[in-house]
Amino acid sequence: MKDLSKSKIERVSSTPLCEEWIDKLKLIHGDLMFYQSGGCCEGSAPLCMTDGEMRIGESDVLLGYIHNCPFYISHSQYEKWKHTKLIIDVVEGGGNAFSLESPEGISFHLNSEVFNSEQREVIKQEG
Repeated sequence: MKDLSKSKIERVSSTPLCEEWIDKLKLIHGDLMFYQSGGCCEGSAPLCMTDGEMRIGESDVLLGYIHNCPFYISHSQYEKWKHTKLIIDVVEGGGNAFSLESPEGISFHLNSEVFNSEQREVIKQEG
């Protein structure tokens, strides 16, 4: 597994509303993890699971942490999104049936922000 959590450039962040929901879900389910796939079903919605529920493979990437929860992404999705910072938010409406927030009537949602030239240079130097 590639670990980018110690990068000088923040690769993933969460909104205050997202953090409120993480706190609520932690009270119910305990420690959480997130996984950004490019799968079927809900497309590329971030999946929220109990920590350790999903086996992380050697080709997966740890982008960082949102509200103290690890946020992983599949290698193929990382290659598509590596030029952007992922920003996790919450929207109303049922989420992915495999994600813990679904019964709450909300869904974690992915927004992105393209890295500027200075950030891209730092990322390039980090390898």
